Amino acid sequence: MAAGPGVQLDEKNQMIYATLKTLHVLSIIVWIGGMVFAHFFLRPAVATLEPPVRLRLMHDVLGRFFQAVLVASLLTLASGVWMLGRVAKEVVQSGGNFTMPLAWTVMAVLGVAMVAIFLHIRFALYKRLGRSVAASEWPAAGAALGQIRTWVSVNLSLGVVVLLVTLLRNAG
Repeated sequence: MAAGPGVQLDEKNQMIYATLKTLHVLSIIVWIGGMVFAHFFLRPAVATLEPPVRLRLMHDVLGRFFQAVLVASLLTLASGVWMLGRVAKEVVQSGGNFTMPLAWTVMAVLGVAMVAIFLHIRFALYKRLGRSVAASEWPAAGAALGQIRTWVSVNLSLGVVVLLVTLLRNAG
């Protein structure tokens, strides 16, 4: 099994690489799929609810989703770093010079940006939403939810770019 450009891993590392790549992909599916669900299906469905009901519901749903995304994003980062490091190590140990392919660089940079955006959403904006919901400050809660929606849209767009880069790289 080739892990990267011109790299052949031993059997043990092949199994680790395949397992981590599976975790990597599954984590991305949870993250991007959840953003699609929340943005295109949940949000429009709850739009007709009164603000207190809608904002409490969105706070509760997003709290559960953000816990899953926290795990998924950290798994994505950790597995990506391990796979990249493993390929680089194998290339260097076989006497080659490792040069990260452009597609991998794009994936890594956008992936780190997505995690940073998610952390801002989770630990700043979601906390703001939670404080506003707890205080029954519905206009402030609505504003916080609007900011979350904006940043989720940015992250979803970046995630789609990463998927396109990955698919186009694998198509050639």
